[in-house]
Formats: sequence, C-alpha cells, structure tokens
Amino acid sequence: MKKQVFGVIVGILFLLSACSHGKTQTLEKFYQDAQIEQVDKVIIQDGSTGYYKTITKQEQINDFLNLIKDVEFTPQTNQEERSGWRYGIKLLDGKKEFSFTLNEIDDIYYDSTPDIHPIVESYYKQLDDVEE
Repeated sequence: MKKQVFGVIVGILFLLSACSHGKTQTLEKFYQDAQIEQVDKVIIQDGSTGYYKTITKQEQINDFLNLIKDVEFTPQTNQEERSGWRYGIKLLDGKKEFSFTLNEIDDIYYDSTPDIHPIVESYYKQLDDVEE
C-alpha cells in the first residue's frame, strides 16, 4: 500500500514539474537572473553554417543589447523537443555566461515579441569577421 501511495505521489510531482513552462519576461530579466551584470563579450553563432561572430567593443555590445533587451519571451504551449536553431547567443560577464537560442532559453521554448529573429539576423549580417 505504501509503495502505491509513494508511486502516485512521485507521478503527480513528475507531471507537475513537466508542466512548468517558465514565465513571460524580457530577455534582460533572463540574463539578470543568470547574474550577468556587465556584458563584456557577445558571441552570435549562425545555426545554419556554424560560423560565429564575436563582439568585444563595449559600444557595439551596448548597441546590440539595447536592440534585444526589451524583447519579451512568452513560453510556447508546445514544449516538445526540437532540433536545430537559427542563431545562438552567448552573453559573457567575465567568466559568467548566459547562452540561449532565439526560441529556447534554459530548455524552454518561447515566442518573442517583437520577433527577435530579424533583429539578430540583421545585426549579425552587418558585423565583420566571421569565425569558424
């Protein structure tokens, strides 16, 4: 009897944890929650080519963050696992790092408002120095 009750409790806890899909918040709030205070490097990777570009000039970093920091991420209803991504971004503060793709943060899939894809794509294309 105790094993059945324990099994039911574990099952309920598993279902509850599987249903927690994050909350709607801005990108800035996500990276502040990750204790990224002063971004000193940004790496943007193109998911279709594998190439990446690194931004280390503070003025460029600030310009990029100003473009994306207020983008609001809303959890998608469908949280089934997917493969592939268009752009991945790493924000670095010394040795601390916050990584995300344009529709996934901390293993949760999101929609963004406004759509972050054209913002990042446009910024990425105007940067120099592609790295492999």
